[in-house]
Amino acid sequence: MKRRIAVPGVAVLGMALMGMGIMKSPPVQAQPVEIAVTIPEIPNNAYRPYVSVWIEDANDDVVTTLAVWSKEPDWLKDMRRWWRKAGRYDQGDLDSVSGATRKPGRYNLSWDGMDTSGNAVAPGTYVVNVEAAREHGGRSLVRQEITLGDKEQHLITEPQEELGEIEISVKSKSGE
Repeated sequence: MKRRIAVPGVAVLGMALMGMGIMKSPPVQAQPVEIAVTIPEIPNNAYRPYVSVWIEDANDDVVTTLAVWSKEPDWLKDMRRWWRKAGRYDQGDLDSVSGATRKPGRYNLSWDGMDTSGNAVAPGTYVVNVEAAREHGGRSLVRQEITLGDKEQHLITEPQEELGEIEISVKSKSGE
């Protein structure tokens, strides 16, 4: 029969190690966000838009880039806000979120509530950004504020010149 010996201060030691960054705290459960991006059919324009989708925090700092749809890297600068905020800095991360341009239609993206380092973001205010630029066309930028916490949200933005409506659903943490 083994005996357990209580060692005073073990819990305090664990908390101290977490505070010093030696021992990690339990992972925070992130709140998932679903984003549906619509690319409209534009008569007499065969060019497909370059599109970027990213998340910023309340201080306008980039949290993560979710998607970049482009054909050639030289034209990424035409998505001006994304390029200035993230594109020219996150070149190493672009491979995991980039792909070819998309034809008109509805495309679903998910944000798991994590930043580029894989850490769950804190509850609070964030901005979903969708930017589109089309060769021989215009530019559109949609910015929609969301709040992460325990509350669910369902938001739909107005169509723009280069983007149809954007539908954003903030789910509960349990995904219900």
